[in-house]
Amino acid sequence: MKAPARASVYHALCAPSPTVRSHRPSAATAVFLTVHSKFPQNGNPRRLFSHTPRAQADFTHAVIGAGVVGLAVAQELARRSGSPGSTVLLERHNAIGTETSSRNSEVIHAGIYYGASSLKTSLCLHGKHLLYSLCSSRGIPHRRTGKWIVAQNDIQLAALEQIHSFCTSEINVPVNWVSLDEASRREPAVHAEKAILESPTTGIIDSHAYMLSLLGLFEEAGGTLALNSAVQSVTPLSGSSPVPGSAGWELVVRDPSTGEESTITAETIINSAGLGAVDIHNMIVPKDQHKKMYYAKGNYFSYPASQPKVNTLIYPAPEPGHGGLGTHLTLDLAGRIKFGPDVEWVDSPDDLAVNTTRLPQTIAEVKKYLPTLDETQLQPDYAGIRPKLAKAGAVAHGKGFVDFVIRKEDGYEGWINLLNIESPGLTSSLAISEKVRQLLYT
Repeated sequence: MKAPARASVYHALCAPSPTVRSHRPSAATAVFLTVHSKFPQNGNPRRLFSHTPRAQADFTHAVIGAGVVGLAVAQELARRSGSPGSTVLLERHNAIGTETSSRNSEVIHAGIYYGASSLKTSLCLHGKHLLYSLCSSRGIPHRRTGKWIVAQNDIQLAALEQIHSFCTSEINVPVNWVSLDEASRREPAVHAEKAILESPTTGIIDSHAYMLSLLGLFEEAGGTLALNSAVQSVTPLSGSSPVPGSAGWELVVRDPSTGEESTITAETIINSAGLGAVDIHNMIVPKDQHKKMYYAKGNYFSYPASQPKVNTLIYPAPEPGHGGLGTHLTLDLAGRIKFGPDVEWVDSPDDLAVNTTRLPQTIAEVKKYLPTLDETQLQPDYAGIRPKLAKAGAVAHGKGFVDFVIRKEDGYEGWINLLNIESPGLTSSLAISEKVRQLLYT
């Protein structure tokens, strides 16, 4: 195995004897290095290159954002190039996957909620199979728990019937009805007034172990991870062709802890910045093409009590126009129960404190399908933010559904844009990485 390449952009290019800081993002043994460039006395960032033709760019690929999708894309491109040092992965924080990627339900989704023609469906279905295969081959902790979707009224029953028809007649995903008698034997604590639909291919995963595995693949392919590298500006370069980006891309990155800046070039850029993806988009396009990001906060509450005991993921039937899939019961790999996420629209992606005023609403929602819940045992756990392009429904049959945006931007060369990458982004991540490679090379 090759020695890992965990240096900063500056170190990767020219630093003779850098100052190195190590960071430990989790209990795992990985150590990430970040190195800082030197400023000239006038305070302007030192340029590590001059404007040069595309063939002389510092990197072939610059992937912005080291969340789960950015990691998947970076390792795919690094392995495709076969050239050590061809791909740099820029992350503004001091560790990988500290935003949405580590603040979610850690569910491997079946892909049953979105329209047949949507990217969310096609990439979730393909990504689910790729993810289960990678977990098995690389020993990433996961489990196929299955999921029950429960209906308490006629509106929810109609939603379940629509999902069943969609799965069996359009996308060929296994689902089956669970009779209420069978349900009382298998999960006696779970209540459904009308019906239960089971999704046997749903599961759970250790998302941190998954991201470390992706990082390992990236490093084995010679990729460079640059932490503490917040992108400040992105400029398309034009050479003999007037098309922006035809001569590559210039990126100015800043270390948030020191304020020091460096500049690099890349032949191609992939905007996979998650909560910061719209900011990156707006750095590049004219003002009349700017987009707005909406932040859907999800609050999670843990449940340390031993009773009631549940061994299956439990979701309420989806409701049209809802920004999420309802407050559901999920499990971690140790069998511990948590409830969430709800949907709370907030103004900032930094609003990560659990909103305890949402607890009564959570209790009311959960007790519909888990009536013996001991509400005194619920505790605030964590919150996550989902990046959305609209305050819209999370399912295709709701109001204002917004799909993944994964495209090669018209009017530019070498720019792949990933926007609205929320759920099921983790499940879809490997399929997204394949799509990005195809957009660049086919």
